[in-house]
Amino acid sequence: MKILYAIQGTGNGHISRAREIVPLLQQYGEVDLLISGTQSEVKLIQPVKYQLHGFSFIFGRKGGVHHWETFKTMNLPRFVKDMRQIPLKDYNLIINDFEPVTAWACKMQGLESVGLSHQASFQSQKVPKPKSIDWAQLVMKYYAPATHYVGFHFHPYDDFIYTPVIRSEIRKLVVTDLGHYTVYLPSIDDKLLVPLLQQMPEVQWEVFSKHSSKKYKSQNVSVSPVHNEEFNQSLASCRGLFTGGGFEGPAEALFLGKKLLVMPMRYQYEQQCNAYALKQLGFPVIWGSNKNWLPLIKEWINNPQFYEFDFPDHTAAVIDKVISTYAR
Repeated sequence: MKILYAIQGTGNGHISRAREIVPLLQQYGEVDLLISGTQSEVKLIQPVKYQLHGFSFIFGRKGGVHHWETFKTMNLPRFVKDMRQIPLKDYNLIINDFEPVTAWACKMQGLESVGLSHQASFQSQKVPKPKSIDWAQLVMKYYAPATHYVGFHFHPYDDFIYTPVIRSEIRKLVVTDLGHYTVYLPSIDDKLLVPLLQQMPEVQWEVFSKHSSKKYKSQNVSVSPVHNEEFNQSLASCRGLFTGGGFEGPAEALFLGKKLLVMPMRYQYEQQCNAYALKQLGFPVIWGSNKNWLPLIKEWINNPQFYEFDFPDHTAAVIDKVISTYAR
């Protein structure tokens, strides 16, 4: 059996999930990997056969998507060329983690594909979503269309939605509490974060920044470039995680039993939905309309959180179901 696994390269969550899924797929046949996008620091262990430009949202430095930079990176002629060159008919199964090139190539050629992603869960009307007429709803619907969907979310809201894929390296971590707080806000420059966090000198902060190329420390704030293993160790030993409205990061914090505060990126509909779902589950959120973050962060620091999530290791069973149901 030949399997094509196409992965979105914007952010680290898609690649992180793929690192868990690829070895499972390889048990069923020959797997070719395709990545499109330019915004991930996490890398796959296995060789990537197709590395495409795709469409990527570019992170800004003030809490949102950088629209102009995102627009400048789009290359429609290249997108169409890549779409036509992939030999999709060579594969018995095409799995798509919110990757637009293969998604639209399959649609144009009338081929079946399986959307296996967090974004796939948004096909369900049961998934919590804020009331919005944001244009990004259309992006969520049409960015990477598929013929079949298997989704992941914080809660199994529908019969095709499963709880998050928690990486083996996260499941194996030794959980402690060394008192510090871990911060990962990829759309905010550390130069903006550090002065804010210094206003809470009694707290030790470990910031992982997409915008810093070197480590440095300023009073009670340590800043490091994004590094998978270092981030995992910081998360395992922290008291809480202050992060964006992504999916994998908050899910891993919940699995490890850490306090959680999220601040979704502005103009990013998926993150707004994730934050809305977490708000319904009882977690604090800093919305884009909040201009004064300090009292909200202090309230989070001073108040305990009590919760229990069961994220069983069901990834192998999900992959087996995908193979048995959709492979031809």
